[in-house]
Amino acid sequence: DVWEKFHQENIKIDLGSDQTSLHNPWAGGYYPVGLTFEEANRMMADNPAQFKEEVHASLRRQADAINKHADRGTYFFDYGNAFLLEASRAGADVMSADGLTFKYPSYVQDIMGPLFFDYGFGPFRWVCTSGKPEDLEMTDLIACEVLEKLINSSPEDVRSQMADNIQWIKGAKQNKLVVGSQARILYADAIGRIKIAEAFNKAIADGKISGPVVLGRDHHDVSGTDSPFRETSNIYDGSSFTADMAIQNVIGDSFRGATWVSIHNGGGVGWGEVINGGFGMLLDGSKEADKRLKNMLFWDVNNGISRRSWARNEAAVKAISRAMLENPNLKVTLPHLVDENLFGNLL
Repeated sequence: DVWEKFHQENIKIDLGSDQTSLHNPWAGGYYPVGLTFEEANRMMADNPAQFKEEVHASLRRQADAINKHADRGTYFFDYGNAFLLEASRAGADVMSADGLTFKYPSYVQDIMGPLFFDYGFGPFRWVCTSGKPEDLEMTDLIACEVLEKLINSSPEDVRSQMADNIQWIKGAKQNKLVVGSQARILYADAIGRIKIAEAFNKAIADGKISGPVVLGRDHHDVSGTDSPFRETSNIYDGSSFTADMAIQNVIGDSFRGATWVSIHNGGGVGWGEVINGGFGMLLDGSKEADKRLKNMLFWDVNNGISRRSWARNEAAVKAISRAMLENPNLKVTLPHLVDENLFGNLL
């Protein structure tokens, strides 16, 4: 209704997306147009086949409205919640001329991938097991201090990301983001995660943080997830539909020091559409924890950057090349790029 109304009123939309939960389209993730909330819930329970038809019809109508806005210059992107996937299954006009790819990009393709994932930036997490707000505040201060030191020696192509993350962590407390556990999430690259974790572990040993800190990350990250419609959608070498990266990530993390690992399915885009690998790492202030965090976090991030570099993503090639300079023990085969002019002359 909103997309159609904006078009009727000739309202220009510069940037648009859809964040309905279409990874769960038949059980409340998407409510079709023309039905009240109560009517949709009754149909969902009493006549699921009809409800599915209503969802498909609504998706075709929504896609038609979005296409009209796109014709006027709207930049539309898929949020990764399976909107384009389910719309295509409904027969909506969302496919490119080749019939294989979508006419609109995933936001990972145009935004998150080239700016963050290819450089190793992703959602690094930690939880203060003491449950004390003052411990979380101390971790905020430590993380901010670490990033402010790192930005001075950061390459020019990642300084804007570093500056954004510093601004984020400085405002985390005042924005009252804690619900329940004393936990925080912060985008960071491999060096940032290692240095922050190292500083946390030292602060625990020194008594500045009163209890252990557990590290983790979101599945929406550099290397833990194989998801062709989101996390790996900017991998164009044909491997975006394979699940090897998540499995390698979990196995590699497990014997490099993770306290626990997990492999799971779903992850925001639907069952059968994604494989996620996750970990948890306990920091207790010990020398053993310091050794484990350096070993495991380095692998956890660079495993994904390697995969992205093999797909010839320019930023990933730069990032993994830097990682090999920083750690001579890391050996990653870099892609041999074809001279397109030479290749073209052969045809």
